[in-house]
Order: sequence, then structure tokens, then C-alpha cells
Amino acid sequence: MRHIELVESYGYGLLFLGVLLEGETFLIAASFAAHRGYLNLGWVIAVAFLGTLAGDQIYFFLGRVKGRSFLRNRPGWQAKVEKAQRMLNRYQWQVILGFRFLYGLRTIIPFSLGLSEIKVDRFLLSNAAGALIWSIVVGILGFLFGQALEATLADIKKHEKWIIVAVLCIGCSVWILLLFRRRRLLKSLAAPPGEQVQQPLSSSSEE
Repeated sequence: MRHIELVESYGYGLLFLGVLLEGETFLIAASFAAHRGYLNLGWVIAVAFLGTLAGDQIYFFLGRVKGRSFLRNRPGWQAKVEKAQRMLNRYQWQVILGFRFLYGLRTIIPFSLGLSEIKVDRFLLSNAAGALIWSIVVGILGFLFGQALEATLADIKKHEKWIIVAVLCIGCSVWILLLFRRRRLLKSLAAPPGEQVQQPLSSSSEE
């Protein structure tokens, strides 16, 4: 029962950190725990909302404060930002509201928006709306995942601990990989810029 006690005692804090650093896996695990009665689904969605909102705001401000110097010597990142900005130029608000569902661009898009001319308050409001949509959708899907398992397994209580642990282990593995990537990103942002290899992407339009 120790794993369940840990979930009940520290579940919301772990959820906040997990969503801040990784995303769906921790929210699905927390929603499953809510289905089993160890957490409250409303609080799970609220904490996930705050975690994902905070993470995206961090990348937005990284783009705004250090983005141009970061892009000067990194054509690989610039290519990704150009792809994100092409999407934003065509479907700006749709992308802002739904980028959490676009794997591979979830970090790039808020970073790219930091490079653009969008005002901080406008991004905050639209980002909050997108974070709320994502938290509700994924939270409910995780809750339904628990219902589906309950219908499939005759005695789900025998397996619930291992289901939660398995989902969290997957999430932790993904988190560790992302942590190494983000540490390299932060080191790159902190490094002094060298000679300019390629002009940074325009913030207002496609070139």
C-alpha cells in the first residue's frame, strides 16, 4: 500500500512537476488515480492546468529574452522555428490553442511565439485557454482509461498499484530524456554567442 499512500500524499505535487516537464503521462496516471478514488479529478485538472501553463510561459520568455542570440549559430533550431512560424502565420490562434497536441512542436511553438510580436498578455490569455482545453481533455481521457480497465479486469484493485507505477515509470523515463535535452538547451542559451552563421528568423512574417 505504500505506493498508494505516496500517491495520496504527494500526488498533486508530482503531477505539477510531471506536467511541467513532460506532459500527458503524469496527467493520465493522476486521472486514473482519481478514478480509483485516491485523488480528486477536479484538482487533478486544475494542477495540470497550472503546470502546463507555467512550462509554456517559461519557453515563451526564453524565446523573447534569449531567442535571437540562440538562433544565430543553430540552423537546426532555426529550421524548426521556421516551420512553427509558417504554421503560426496561417493558423495562429488555432495553433496556440492546440499546440500541446502537436508532438515534436510543443516546445518550439511557445519559443517561436516569444520571438514574435505577440503581446505578453495576449499570449498568456490564449495560452491559458489552450492549457485549460488540454487539461480537461487529457484528464477526462485518463479517467475513462480507468473505467475501461475496470470493465476489462475483473478485480482491478489487485492491479491498480502496478498500473499506476507502470504509467509513472514510463513518464519518468520520458522525463529523464527530456531533462537532458532541456539542460543542453539552457546551456546553449547561456553560452556567449559566436559569429553569426545565419540571420535569425523574422518575427513578423515569413521570408
